[in-house]
Amino acid sequence: MTLKTRYEFTLPRGYVDRDGGLHRDGVMRLATARDELEPLRDPTVTGPDDPRLTIVVLARVVEELGTLSQVTPHEIEGLFAADLAYLQDFYGVINFGTQEEFDEFVAAQRALGVATGVSAPAPVAPPVPDEAPAAAPEAGVSLPRPGRASIEEIRTEAR
Repeated sequence: MTLKTRYEFTLPRGYVDRDGGLHRDGVMRLATARDELEPLRDPTVTGPDDPRLTIVVLARVVEELGTLSQVTPHEIEGLFAADLAYLQDFYGVINFGTQEEFDEFVAAQRALGVATGVSAPAPVAPPVPDEAPAAAPEAGVSLPRPGRASIEEIRTEAR
């Protein structure tokens, strides 16, 4: 029996390089203890709770991404949030999960169209109304702020 140490993946959206090239398919290898410890010595990482730690670790274990010759923290930082979340989940499953959990993860991604090469839907522009725009509010009248989907501000009194 051999141990599988390299796993192929397909990002939900893909990394767009500076020339506009799209890179979705890649390979991640299993992490070693050094992969998790060495980034703590990186001067840009302030400690184990620093969000940058994830970026540096992923840059060490993602061996291939599309046609890029090398994957560095710069490329990982340039990923869309959905792709970063995907790689974090993928890292957790291949390093700490069982084969059954890996198979479930891959099946779930296929069901969402990620692993089959189906691209994410393109954003749709809101329809343009045919009627004249509404009058601007009077000075001094405050309108309610639109709701926020998932990121909430911390109230001043809670800080």
